[in-house]
Amino acid sequence: MTQNEGNQATAGNIYMAQATAHGGRAGSVESSDGHLKLDLSVPGEMGGPGGSGTNPEQLFAAGYAACFQGALGVVGRRSKVDTAQSEVTAQVGLQKSGLSFALDVELHVRIPGVERELAEKLVHEAHQVCPYSVATRGNVDVRLVVL
Repeated sequence: MTQNEGNQATAGNIYMAQATAHGGRAGSVESSDGHLKLDLSVPGEMGGPGGSGTNPEQLFAAGYAACFQGALGVVGRRSKVDTAQSEVTAQVGLQKSGLSFALDVELHVRIPGVERELAEKLVHEAHQVCPYSVATRGNVDVRLVVL
């Protein structure tokens, strides 16, 4: 454990989220503030029983989509373009990569009322500032699709 592990905040953070998993992919997750409490299920496609729970890939997709849309709002405001009606759908795949596993991501972005060329520019700018995009850069294949 490093010196900062377990601390509520580290110098420079403007927000710190914390969640705990119990039972792995077939267990549950809960945030420290209690706002998130979900059961997990292993999808049938992965050899599991399926079930009503979510899974880490769905959670990652939801987080990435929300974060990317937030970043799109930031770059839209900077460019004086209304992105309030935008929609971001993240598709997150799990792939076998040698003896380990890897993620594969495709972001589908729709910005109603914005010309395609400008929409593509805003999406590429959002990809530069979104924390999920920054974290995955060089690690995860992320494809951007402007609809």
